[in-house]
Amino acid sequence: MPTLVRSWNLFHGNTAPPDGATHLEEMVALVTADAPALLCLQEVPPSALPLLAEWSGMACHGVVARAPSLGPLSIPVALGARLTRLAPARLRSLCSGQANAVLVRRDLAVLDSETLALNPPDFVRSTAALIGVDRIATLAWAKEPRVAQALRLRLPDGRALRLVHLHATSFPSDPAVPDAEVARAAGWLRALAATGEIAVLAGDLNVPPGASPALQALAAAGFSAPADWIDQVLVRGAAAAAPLAWEPDRRARDGRLLSDHAPVEVTIA
Repeated sequence: MPTLVRSWNLFHGNTAPPDGATHLEEMVALVTADAPALLCLQEVPPSALPLLAEWSGMACHGVVARAPSLGPLSIPVALGARLTRLAPARLRSLCSGQANAVLVRRDLAVLDSETLALNPPDFVRSTAALIGVDRIATLAWAKEPRVAQALRLRLPDGRALRLVHLHATSFPSDPAVPDAEVARAAGWLRALAATGEIAVLAGDLNVPPGASPALQALAAAGFSAPADWIDQVLVRGAAAAAPLAWEPDRRARDGRLLSDHAPVEVTIA
């Protein structure tokens, strides 16, 4: 049975260009309407995590990367959401915080799940020294926590699949920064995936394939070839179709696009 794995950065529910409103429920309904097996979501407001299962009809496995805050002060989730509604495109995750989520179709069994900090302080310090990131950039890298999720699933046909989902740090001035996080997540996936399991790395990697030694290493290790964009679904251990990105008209609304990213997907045979 084919298994459709999809990934989408929700841009915190904003349109491109922004229209002053958020469209999270509409976006989730749209991207789950054809019942993908797995949907990896990035830039999810923590306030939306309890609603994703209702909006999608799928099981939700979410993780908060950064809790809601006002400056250095932690604030309730509801307050972060209310403040963000004042200027959603400008504030984005500033007050509301940021989460990732994997939505799982109900006929797939989730056997276990884990999380991994992608940029903990010790890793940032040691890696920054290796790749030549200066002190100010190192502080900026560590400021926004990033988390990867790992799920082990049983597909309806009995095969086991190990998924690692991540949203790497955005660092346009130095692609080696997100690439270090991709390498960390990929190493975690390769350590977790048992012999015979399908292994999938998915999410917003924030590094172009041509600037990513980590993606080149994954291709050399038997993973499917990356697409030309920063959002990826990479597969090892099963035949996989070429990655597809949605055409703009599938997410167009009143002259604007839902999110500044297109959903990307791969069908596993």
